[in-house]
Amino acid sequence: MVTYEVTVFTGNMVTATTFNNVFVKLVGTDGESDHTWLLGFKGAASFYKGAVSSFSVSCTQSIGKIVLIELNKQPLPLFPEDSWFVAKVEVKSPEGDNYNFPIYRWITDSEVHRFREATALRVFEDNHHLGKYSREQELKQREEDYRWGVYVEGIPHNIKVNNPLSLPCEVRFSFTKTTEFLYTATTGLTELKLKGLADTKENWTDIDDINRVFCCNRTALSDYVQQHWKEDAFFGYQFLNGVNPILIQRCTALPDNFPVTDEMVFLHGQCSLAKEMKKGNIFLCDYKRLDGLKANTINGKKQYLMAPLVLLHKTPDDKMMPIAIQLKQTPADDNPIFFPTDSEYDWLMAKIFVRSSDFNEHQLNVHLLRTHLLAEVFAVSLLRNVPMVHPLYKLLIPHTRYTLQINYLARLLLIAEDGVFTKFASSGGEGMITILKRSLSSITYSSLCIPEDIADRGVEDVPNYYYRDDGLKLWHIIHRFVQGIINYYYKNDAEVKKDSELQKWIGDIFEHGFLSQACTGIPERFSTVVELVKFITMVIFTCSCQHSAVNGGQYDYGGWMPNTPIALQRPPPTTKGTTSEATMLQTFPDINTTVQGMATMWLLSKQSSDFVPLGQYPEDHFREEIPSKLIKDFQGQLEVFSVATKTRNKNLEVPYTYLDPTEVENSVAI
Repeated sequence: MVTYEVTVFTGNMVTATTFNNVFVKLVGTDGESDHTWLLGFKGAASFYKGAVSSFSVSCTQSIGKIVLIELNKQPLPLFPEDSWFVAKVEVKSPEGDNYNFPIYRWITDSEVHRFREATALRVFEDNHHLGKYSREQELKQREEDYRWGVYVEGIPHNIKVNNPLSLPCEVRFSFTKTTEFLYTATTGLTELKLKGLADTKENWTDIDDINRVFCCNRTALSDYVQQHWKEDAFFGYQFLNGVNPILIQRCTALPDNFPVTDEMVFLHGQCSLAKEMKKGNIFLCDYKRLDGLKANTINGKKQYLMAPLVLLHKTPDDKMMPIAIQLKQTPADDNPIFFPTDSEYDWLMAKIFVRSSDFNEHQLNVHLLRTHLLAEVFAVSLLRNVPMVHPLYKLLIPHTRYTLQINYLARLLLIAEDGVFTKFASSGGEGMITILKRSLSSITYSSLCIPEDIADRGVEDVPNYYYRDDGLKLWHIIHRFVQGIINYYYKNDAEVKKDSELQKWIGDIFEHGFLSQACTGIPERFSTVVELVKFITMVIFTCSCQHSAVNGGQYDYGGWMPNTPIALQRPPPTTKGTTSEATMLQTFPDINTTVQGMATMWLLSKQSSDFVPLGQYPEDHFREEIPSKLIKDFQGQLEVFSVATKTRNKNLEVPYTYLDPTEVENSVAI
């Protein structure tokens, strides 16, 4: 008779406890144990939340190398079945070998669940017949649990579910996350409703009245925005380090539809556009994706959404200053080009229309499509095609945490027919779907990879561009980490080519995420290790860093509504000299629209207390020595970079914190 020591770790989270009877079977290369009831001296407390309990499992002889374990639980008579969150199981054999089984799953029924030993195995090296069988069964079940759905034709596909409770347990919010999310969602509006504003369908009559909303929820940066929102230098700064830092590009030739001349922008002929372009000092922001959109109707009033062109000049003191704004794409007499030399309110109104356009471009393309919807595609494809024992699953599963539920809620609460965005943003409704379709049809693989994106936009040398500086550093840190992991498991290109699970993962992403559009440059399959490393780097960067860069500052920059109006309800001036503070206030969104926008941005900027920062892995999926060391090295590099970021930020008037690794969440979770 030989004895195996089995140690079970129950997750340390609310509701993780089970009082059901728990059973285990050990399956090895030379045999298997009996189906054994785990009865310990702790009794009913053996599987309490956070408990670590050890048990003995006896066999008549050694079962060889352990391939997998089978776990199940059964309710006691007269007791209800409960849900149990198992973190992991460790087994020590009579020969002294240690086996780890990462689980990190809810077991909610009495069925038998199989879990593989932690050593990663690609499909072509999984040779044990029971191992192969459990791998096939796992993926068969996953294909049932994670089905593709189509929310709207022409945008990335999503998980098909009826409500959050029909999501598989392991991808749902934790109790803590659910509670905090609901609390923030209700208190933001409750606080504002107490001030009698959320149902007021009237114009603002005084800029100071906006403080009645603003004073409820403030941040250090939102206060700064309130003080500086009218300044040209701050307007230009936001194209570099605000929530949409990926639109600005170096301008080497003016677009034909933007007829700006030297005399218009450089007084007394002290400069010329041609010379400044040659020096690399002229930049363009073009919102052509918004051209011709049908704008929303809010509170029974037609809204206005422009497709502006903005010309910026990098000055000798390294400021990014706007020098010309045209609010519509087609030049015309009733589409004047505005300049800083115009009257105060003509120029300010032009900037306000740009900021409102930027809000809509940012929310739908930069934020929703390019982070949330793509992250969901990466996650669903992973969960459908890649088993837990695969190294890709182990590497990427932390970067999918909460994404499926937050996206379900976004569809339900923000972009559904009665969602906040649909009802209160100027692009809500028909325009919203058009922007998403146009955005997907113009997306490119290179634009998702920050080194290539920075080069393609010609902004490698722009000063004070902290999104670029921090983003590039993080990309290289992630790339080094991914390279180490992938090179450990894939020794050559042939191994990549013959990994059918890997190929199914990228195939599904190409088909369901990018709708099989080869023009995007997204690979349909992987041929080389180098190609695989780059794509995984992009996935991790998109789900963590890029999302943080375009999500974290929403309230900072949008909390003070005049800086980021979610809708505008008067058309832009068609002739100069017709604007005033009164027309500006009449153009701003109504009070209730402002309140809804601010409360939503507050909710979307709020971290939960169970936030997991980039590079931290509370779940221990890898057991091999080299991957474990690579994770520690990765964490060390992120720590060093975080210290450097914090040191730099101390000397900045406006600190750039969104890509500090301690502020970057591992996944799209909010």
